[in-house]
Amino acid sequence: MKKTSTHTALFLNSMMGILKLLLVLFFLSCGSESGQKFKSWSIYSGDPSGSKYSNLSEVNTTNIGQLKLLWELEIYDKKESHRDGIQCNPIIEGDQMFVIGPDMKVHAINAAQGNFNWSFDPFPREKYSGNSRGVTYFDDGKNGRLYFVAASFLYCIDALTGKSVSSFGEAGKISLKKGFGAKAEQLFITASTPGIVHKNLLILGSRVLDGANQKTMPGNIRAFNLYSGAIEWEFRTIPRPGEVGYETWPKEAWQNEYISVNSWSGFTLDQENEMLFFGTGSPSYDHWGGNRVGDNLFGNCILALNANSGERIWHFQTVHHDLWDYDIPCPPNLIRVKSNGKLVEAIAQPTKTGQLFVLDRFTGAPIHPIKEVAVPPSDIPGEMASKTQPFTSPELIYGKITIDENALNQIEGFEKKSIKDSLQSMIYGQLYLPPAVKPTMVFPQFNGGTDWGGAAYDPYDRSLYVNTSNEPEWFAMLNLLEDQKISSYNYGKQLFNSNCNICHNSAQNNILNSIRVKDRHHIKTTLINGKGAMPAFPHFDAKAVDALSDYIIGMGKDKVIEIDNNEKIFEIPWVANGHPELKTKNGYPINEAPWGTLSKIDLDNGKIDWQIPLGTYPALEKLGHSPTGTFNMGGPVVTAGGLVFIGATMDERFRAFDQSNGKLLWEYQLEAGGYATPAAYQINGKQYIVIAGGGSGKPGTKAGNKIYCFGL
Repeated sequence: MKKTSTHTALFLNSMMGILKLLLVLFFLSCGSESGQKFKSWSIYSGDPSGSKYSNLSEVNTTNIGQLKLLWELEIYDKKESHRDGIQCNPIIEGDQMFVIGPDMKVHAINAAQGNFNWSFDPFPREKYSGNSRGVTYFDDGKNGRLYFVAASFLYCIDALTGKSVSSFGEAGKISLKKGFGAKAEQLFITASTPGIVHKNLLILGSRVLDGANQKTMPGNIRAFNLYSGAIEWEFRTIPRPGEVGYETWPKEAWQNEYISVNSWSGFTLDQENEMLFFGTGSPSYDHWGGNRVGDNLFGNCILALNANSGERIWHFQTVHHDLWDYDIPCPPNLIRVKSNGKLVEAIAQPTKTGQLFVLDRFTGAPIHPIKEVAVPPSDIPGEMASKTQPFTSPELIYGKITIDENALNQIEGFEKKSIKDSLQSMIYGQLYLPPAVKPTMVFPQFNGGTDWGGAAYDPYDRSLYVNTSNEPEWFAMLNLLEDQKISSYNYGKQLFNSNCNICHNSAQNNILNSIRVKDRHHIKTTLINGKGAMPAFPHFDAKAVDALSDYIIGMGKDKVIEIDNNEKIFEIPWVANGHPELKTKNGYPINEAPWGTLSKIDLDNGKIDWQIPLGTYPALEKLGHSPTGTFNMGGPVVTAGGLVFIGATMDERFRAFDQSNGKLLWEYQLEAGGYATPAAYQINGKQYIVIAGGGSGKPGTKAGNKIYCFGL
């Protein structure tokens, strides 16, 4: 019997080996999903398809308990203060790791040992604070090159030495304002997400201003020559006469300096078919569209372009005439789906609304059903909300999109009555409630749902792993022309809410307190000229600058100013009051848990396989509550070891889950939140997992300055 059992075991092991070999050979034959490429992390999100998948399995479900911290490295001085923390997805090429911090310094690090090789500072004589999610690596056949954006410049540096590549642009950099004319010199543009390489092109999106009554830059997609920096092609996100989509805007919208559509969340690339994929944001201004009546293509669109020329192949709009700031927050994952017994090339797009859209890769046609559903109209003068919005099948809605009195916070029962009382004066209940004068709930909130972290895709079982937040916010619309006489303080407050909340809302009191120690001349100079990451506001007249200064300093409540409606001071007469959160007195979301989740989605069948709460509140944990989930920022990584790695949560922990059932297998308490996407890589046969712990993602969360690296 013993001999027979041994033979049986040997036979089974042999068969398993053959099966694995066949699987590897199959995927190697599939070209773009070659197993070999998944062993490095030389591209943002792991590979051109955006899979966030690693083919490494040294760390797996059987030994994950032995995972430990191998090294940690501070990439900026703890004394520095950076609002956005470190959102960088590290890039690993060979044994070098490339990261970028909120001070915009790029570092090359020995990826096995965790020590600096070199650092590059684009602002050596000034302090800078911004936001970057990574760099782009290009193999130029020599030392390799790195491309990244800091402020309004695209830089190119040598990957081996960290020195500027002088042949690129002007002394190693080019202005992103290039090609937009003289007016662009006074406007703000940058890029938070790295571009993607196709042949000799770096394809790049942008982040531009989208506040009310702000002149803004065009948000066009552009391809830069990797060697010279020359612009090789450009895709216009607001169509001109004769172009597809022009009829979805007012006739002169493409010339309106207050309207823009940009793509800030990055790209994926089908290398074999030379197709580029990305999503766009909501048209500016986010919450009133009286000057952009229509569906507004290509706002809130998934787009497929010819990567060589920038020509549109197809588009699919996820939100018509957006009034909620429901940008497409991440590029779509390139996937395969078994449909009608055949494997179909497709894309899967997570969204801020917690809906997954699965479309044919070559046509944009839905793989799983999508319906246009009637939604409420707007009662704001001049506004024409879309009559319908697209909804994916209910089985692919992985976030919460409705709320009623039975779906309120159950943990703090003593507060339930007060929560209900506060909701009496609020419009709430469903997705796509239009902005109104009466306070209106936005659920999910403006940051999602899913945000820029996106999803991870396992090509072997065609499953998608995606995290989401389930928290509400609210807004109310203010009429800037309602009163011709207004105090300077209140006029400044309105200007602050409509122009400054985009960056400063989450820490407004701290920012105002820090600014109040400055004199009025400093404030006015900063508003007119900008400073560091803060853009200039040259279009503000003297009355607006004085009012903003009064509000910032806390003065002007008794100083009455007159607004002349005939001068049309405001392009946008209706603005939102910001994005206030809806929390209980103890700081928890007013809705029922889970407040954050991680889901595994079966793409073939178009349904959620499992869903678990992601994150916990330590105070509730101490009271014996099971995990409630938290707001989360940053994406997951899935590995061949059967694991899903993710930070993202407000409890500042880094976790590993079992792919098969969502069971928590390992966690590590970081010093500050890992609000970034991890990376997995291999050096000399050893597997490493790395994540940035930069914190600063929400009020009350700590700031951090470290990169953490784990292994067996």
